[in-house]
Amino acid sequence: MSNKKEGGDTVKNMIKILVVVLTTLSFSALGFAQAKPATPATPATPATPPAAEKKTEMKSEKPKTHRISGEITSVDAKAGTFAVKEKDKEIKLTADSKGAKGALEKVKVGDMVKVSYTEKDGKNLASSVKAEPKTTAAKPMEKKSDMPTEKKPATK
Repeated sequence: MSNKKEGGDTVKNMIKILVVVLTTLSFSALGFAQAKPATPATPATPATPPAAEKKTEMKSEKPKTHRISGEITSVDAKAGTFAVKEKDKEIKLTADSKGAKGALEKVKVGDMVKVSYTEKDGKNLASSVKAEPKTTAAKPMEKKSDMPTEKKPATK
């Protein structure tokens, strides 16, 4: 019987090996956990600027969309650039999409437009340009409708 190994001895040996491996891994994990706080605590001042850089990167990743309505003061359809005057300020824009570039070919200086744009890398990129109906063209139509029209009596 001493020559023959029992099944229980093999299982016991495997359990011992497993306990040794898990103990070794747990102690090495504790060693890594203790080493990490010591490193950032020493260079406290350099850790702050990279955090600030990450915040600015996040802001630049999600540009905010702006909308303006105003009069076109200059247009260059080939280059895809134009300027819109809204109240007291003039904003220079660059067409970003195919639709915006196509709309630039249809508008001219003096036209009223609505523009959606985003600020990216110091440039104003227009995503949509829509021409507004002219108010001067609507007024004569109203005058025509206000005028009385002569109706001829029907004759049979």
